[in-house]
This record gives sequence, structure tokens and C-alpha cells, in this order.
Amino acid sequence: MADTVDADELLRRIRRARDWALQQEDRLALKTDADTEGSASANAERARAFNAVRTVLDEIIEPGKHAGPE
Repeated sequence: MADTVDADELLRRIRRARDWALQQEDRLALKTDADTEGSASANAERARAFNAVRTVLDEIIEPGKHAGPE
């Protein structure tokens, strides 16, 4: 983990993390629809957490282009 990375590599890593968070959010949203009520609630909460992560990474990539708190 001591490797030095340039700005382009850092941006690639952030975008990859953002894309992964979006995939997880979508996966959990679909799973929420198919699960029982208690499990669906837990999955919805996890999906919101991934949404928060994705939103933060989007703001890092494009500062000021995103809506404020909902």
C-alpha cells in the first residue's frame, strides 16, 4: 500500500469505487423487492449506505455539481 499513485490513477480508483457502490446499491434495491419485510428493510438500509458512498465519490470527482442534502 506504500505505492505512490498519480492523479490519473487516483481518479480511476475513485471512479471504480463509485461504480462498485452503484452496482451494490442496484443489487440491493432489486433484492429488497424480492425479500421478506424484515430482510427488505435491512437491504434498503444498506442500499442507502451505498448511495451515500456513491454520492460522496461523485462529489469528489465533480465538485459542486450535485444536489445538497435531501
